Amino acid sequence: MKIRILKNELNESIQHVSKAISSRTTIPILTGIKLEVNFQGVTLTASDTDISIQAFIPQEDNNKQIVQIERPGSVVLPAKFFVEIIKKLPSSEIEMEVKEGFQTFIRSGSTDIQMVGLDPEEFPVLPIIEEDQVISLPGDLLRNMIKQTVFSISTHETTPILTGVLWNLSDNLFKFVATDRHRLASRTAPIDNTEEVRFSNIVISGKTLNELSKIIPDQNTMVDIVVADNQVLFKIDRVLFYSRILDGTYPDTSKIIPSHYKTELVVDTKKLSDSIDRAYLLSREEKTNIVRLQTLEDGSIEISSSSSELGKVTEQLDVVDFSGDPLKISFNSKYMLDVLKVVESEQLHIGFTGAMSPIIVKPTDESRSLYLILPYRTTN
Repeated sequence: MKIRILKNELNESIQHVSKAISSRTTIPILTGIKLEVNFQGVTLTASDTDISIQAFIPQEDNNKQIVQIERPGSVVLPAKFFVEIIKKLPSSEIEMEVKEGFQTFIRSGSTDIQMVGLDPEEFPVLPIIEEDQVISLPGDLLRNMIKQTVFSISTHETTPILTGVLWNLSDNLFKFVATDRHRLASRTAPIDNTEEVRFSNIVISGKTLNELSKIIPDQNTMVDIVVADNQVLFKIDRVLFYSRILDGTYPDTSKIIPSHYKTELVVDTKKLSDSIDRAYLLSREEKTNIVRLQTLEDGSIEISSSSSELGKVTEQLDVVDFSGDPLKISFNSKYMLDVLKVVESEQLHIGFTGAMSPIIVKPTDESRSLYLILPYRTTN
C-alpha cells in the first residue's frame, strides 16, 4: 500500500473512528485503526465490539484531489499513537507506505515515522445489516433528542438495560425514554416515515449515543438510521456508525406518569434554574442534594436548602401561574438542574400529585418532552 493524502481529511476521519476505540479491550487488534486502500479511496475502521465506526475518504471530492493512490492495500495501526501523530504532522500532505511485515512509513515535510502495523486479516468483519427498516431524520433533531434524554440513564451496570435509551417508533412518532428509577426523561418527535417503519424495545447504550452525537455535523445533515435484529446502523455523510442493541426488556414506564395533578405551577425556567442552582451549593455539601419547594399563601414559592455545617439558604420566587392545593416537597436539586439545562422553553409547567408522588416537568412551548423526578421523604 502506498498513498499521498491530505492531512486534514485523514485527521477528521481518524477523529471520527477513534471514538470506537476502547482502552479496556483485551483483544490487541481492537486497539488499532484499520486502513483499507483501493482505487476509490481510503476506508478507516475502528471497533470495540459494542460499537464500530467506519469513515470513507474518496479519492477526490468537488474536483479536488484528496488521495493519490499508487498501490492499494491494508494495515491496522496502533490507534493511540496514530491518532496523536497525524494531528501533529508539519505538512498539509502525508505520504504513507506499508512494506513487508506491515512495517508502515509515514512522511510529512521533514518528519519520518516508522510504525509497526498489524495484520488486517485479524480485524473483525463489520456486521452485514439488512436495510429493511430505514428512517431518516435531521441531524440536529437527533442530537437534541439524545441531549434531552441521555442524562437520565442509569450509571449502574447491575441493570444494564437502564444504561441505555429506549426507542419506539409507531404512527410516525419517534420516542426516546431514559430512566435510572429515580428520574425519567422522554422526548417525542414526528418524523416523515413514508415506508411506515415500526419498532419497539430498541435500547441503545447512552454512552454510545453520546459518542454518536459528537459525530453528527453542525450543518443540518440528514442521518439515515437502519434498525436490524441486534444492531443499529447510523449513516452520516461518509461515516457509518454501528451500535449493538442492548439485550433485555425495558420496563414499562407509562404507568408511573400521572394524568392529573393536585398542584400546578408555571414558572420562568431561568429564574427557577438560578434559584435551585444557589440552593444546590449548600445541599451538595450535605452529600444529599436535597432542596425543598413550598407554595406560599400569596401564590409564590419558596426554595430552600440547608447544611448542618454551613447554614441555610431560602429564596422566594414569583410564579407565572399557580393552581391547586398548597404543597411542600423535597427533591434532588441535581436531577432538577439536569432537566433545566436541556429545556429550551422560557417557561415550565410543573405538576404535583402530592408530597411523595412524582414531580412532572414539561416545557410550555411544546408537548414533545416530559421529565419526571421522584421526591424525597424528609423528616422536617
